[in-house]
Amino acid sequence: MQDLSGEQPFRPVRARRVAIGFAVAQAVVFLGLAVLTPGDGPIPWHWYDRLGMLLIAAAIGYVLQLFARIHATPERGGLVVRNVVNVTRLEWPQILAVRFGGGDPWVTLDLADGEVLAVMAIQRADGERGAHEARRLATLVAAHTATSADD
Repeated sequence: MQDLSGEQPFRPVRARRVAIGFAVAQAVVFLGLAVLTPGDGPIPWHWYDRLGMLLIAAAIGYVLQLFARIHATPERGGLVVRNVVNVTRLEWPQILAVRFGGGDPWVTLDLADGEVLAVMAIQRADGERGAHEARRLATLVAAHTATSADD
């Protein structure tokens, strides 16, 4: 069986940059509002208003961080897919097909149990790089299913 210790994980490029960019931008805006909004005036801001702004910034930052950490990692025994919320561990023989067509925004895997799993780490928004990564994943799946069949 092929050693995958040097195999690079699959990560989206554009979505990761957008998520990180928005996380930084919104943090700056909400932090600015919390610090610079005057405490006096027609509608005075209190300490709890400022704290609320910081909590909103933290919540938005957390959600954007979930999008920024999407990846799929090939390992010796299979593929670990981290989408926005779920982490799915698959063994190579469980993956029947890798699909990246029909206008889908990301790669989907046809699984042996009849389910379909999205791999958000390989996205159409990344253009040719996304297509190359889909081919790389399909090659890994084919190599491991052939190896499993030989055993």
